[in-house]
Amino acid sequence: MARPLTRNDDERAVLARLATGISYEVMPFSSTVGTVRAHVPTEVPLTVTATGGKGLEPTIATSIALRQAGYTVAPHLAARLITGPEELDKILTRLEAGGVDRLFVIAGDAGQPAGVFTEALDVLRALQDRTHLFKDLGIGGYPEGHAGLSAEQVRQAMRDKAPYAHRILTQICFDADAFLRWGAQLRTDGVELPVYAGMPGPVSRQKLMRISASLGLGQSANFLKKQRTMLWRFFSPAGYSPDGLVRGLVRGLPESRAHIAGFHLFTFNEIAATEAWRRRLLAEAGLG
Repeated sequence: MARPLTRNDDERAVLARLATGISYEVMPFSSTVGTVRAHVPTEVPLTVTATGGKGLEPTIATSIALRQAGYTVAPHLAARLITGPEELDKILTRLEAGGVDRLFVIAGDAGQPAGVFTEALDVLRALQDRTHLFKDLGIGGYPEGHAGLSAEQVRQAMRDKAPYAHRILTQICFDADAFLRWGAQLRTDGVELPVYAGMPGPVSRQKLMRISASLGLGQSANFLKKQRTMLWRFFSPAGYSPDGLVRGLVRGLPESRAHIAGFHLFTFNEIAATEAWRRRLLAEAGLG
């Protein structure tokens, strides 16, 4: 039997609050829509990844298909994969026509920009200049920093992007204390957006390493590739579980200024296992 996530009623109340704010990140494979429909209830919000190698077409098509199946979906809108305002307008028009009303705006992991957009802020400003139907804009967060930017540059980027956004979805982090320190620093910097803590769902360590390296997941991929030896301590023989990280957040949040509103689970398309884990979490929180 899995070790309990909470020790008392106070922690259970924190868990219940966080459990109502869970979203999944899925990859736009040919099987994704069918797998999601088979295992995930429509009340779970989704994001759909984008990578430089595949471009935005699979992301857009999968997002529209999931939205038409009744899901709340935010496609990754990667600035470096968009040539400029004209292409952006075509993408937005297509998403709007498909009923998609959320976006997750990121710079993207392409080495060279496809055009004039080089960072998420460029797209966020372009969105503000265009009448659109998107009611929720997410931006990325970096609890353990960004490999290509200094700590002050990352903090300034968050301050610049925050006025355009509604939420922050973080890259993968395995350290509850890092989430809490970073979340508190955001508020010190005047960023009050709700934060959704990014973590892998249940997954084998082999798949976590293989997919992150081969498909790319932004800074999470870089972090994983650099920390292979250290990461083994997060795995049981059955694979990785986010239980330990959840325990740390549940215990630390009452004394923290961090505005963590829920969990953003990188499923690696292990969707059935992730949903089974979520249901166990809901049951322990008294919501199942």
